[in-house]
Amino acid sequence: MTQKIQQSVQWIFPVIIGACLLSLFVLVKPASAQLTPITPPDPKPGSFGIEATKKQDPPTQGATISTPGNGSSFTTSPITVSGICPKGLLIQVYNNGVMVGAVMCEAGSFSIQVSLFAGVNELSVAVYDDLDQIGPASNIVTVNYTDVRFTSFGELITLTSSYGRRATPAGNGLSWPLQLSGGTGPYAFSISWGDGSEAELKSQSLAGLVTIGHTYKNAGIYQANVTVTDVNGVSAFLQLIAVSSGVVDTTQQTETEAGGTVRTEILWIPVIVAVVLLIPAYWLGRRSQLVTLRNKMLKERELYKEK
Repeated sequence: MTQKIQQSVQWIFPVIIGACLLSLFVLVKPASAQLTPITPPDPKPGSFGIEATKKQDPPTQGATISTPGNGSSFTTSPITVSGICPKGLLIQVYNNGVMVGAVMCEAGSFSIQVSLFAGVNELSVAVYDDLDQIGPASNIVTVNYTDVRFTSFGELITLTSSYGRRATPAGNGLSWPLQLSGGTGPYAFSISWGDGSEAELKSQSLAGLVTIGHTYKNAGIYQANVTVTDVNGVSAFLQLIAVSSGVVDTTQQTETEAGGTVRTEILWIPVIVAVVLLIPAYWLGRRSQLVTLRNKMLKERELYKEK
């Protein structure tokens, strides 16, 4: 009986050491190798390309201009146009049929600065959803604008665009065509892109098509404000909505994104412990085998003497 207990005890140490080594090797795992995937051909050989279209009903509720009141007269420009609207939709303001500003509807209302034309101005607003589907037309508010300062300076400046909202993935350049007319060149532009960056300054010698551009680092919806002033100090204002899609986190960029480098991390402390334990584990295993053989030989000798 004592001999059996001794043999059992002899195998306990190797089993414990083996279990410890197994647990350590389980903990030793490389970090996920970051590989740059090979872009498959589009479409793949023997496959077909599919284009999906997201469909939804256009907005059923339009916006309403609350201020200014119909028939109001002004001697300064720009003025504030405000009203109520369906939450989350894009509001584009039109003056005499020309887009003069855009803003997002927040909390069921909107407020925006717009420039006026000399004389009669017919103001209206249109609502657009995420798919640029237009909603019902708003009320039309007619106002009059007169400023005698332009008599001595010359023409009034008009700054418009065909796009109240433009979008691009974050990290990509966003370009925006504007139409400048009136005034006397050269013109100075000041552009605030709404992302905390410094205002961009730009000059234009002649009226006509002007293209502005910016790169947003982070995704979001931004309000861009454009102010232009001519050589006589006459100015115009345009408010726009820029959409930067996707998610960009510059702190998480790795060498893989730049050059496809494979990087593997190893937990070195468990590896060192495992290597150190290999020597006593090997010695205990060999010792256990020798003890087992010795006991077996002694047992066979006792049996031989008994015979």
